[in-house]
Amino acid sequence: MMKKVKALRFIFRNGQAWNVDLEFVGDLWIKQVTTSFGRINGGEFTEIYPCQSFKIEIFPEADAGQTTDINSGVLEIGMSNRADRYADIEMMDMIYDDDSINERRVYFPFKAQDADGNDNLYQSSKVTSDGRLFIVIDPEKTVDDIYPNV
Repeated sequence: MMKKVKALRFIFRNGQAWNVDLEFVGDLWIKQVTTSFGRINGGEFTEIYPCQSFKIEIFPEADAGQTTDINSGVLEIGMSNRADRYADIEMMDMIYDDDSINERRVYFPFKAQDADGNDNLYQSSKVTSDGRLFIVIDPEKTVDDIYPNV
């Protein structure tokens, strides 16, 4: 059976989540997803799927948040601006159109910017004048390196 992804759920360090339907995604690249095994924060020993690099273009139509996913403060600024303002996307669930297929959680490269450990040094983003959000999570490249003309 062919797996088809219908949405991406971005999970932020503070536990907030943002679901983006694939119809609102332009450019998307997830580089080198591997299978590892380990424990995260003392949890169960499990399979973990880290990636080497990530880039995405999200259209403005995806900016509408679901009130069950986010707090009311984010409703005021929008999810694109929230993702642009705070560099704290930790992981992403790939949600498939067949509910019998389990979601796949992909972990992004992460290095804390400072002592509080919330913001990711490897994450960069920008919102264009027409409302498109570009995010790059990469240890070597920034959003300006990958998308210099936007």
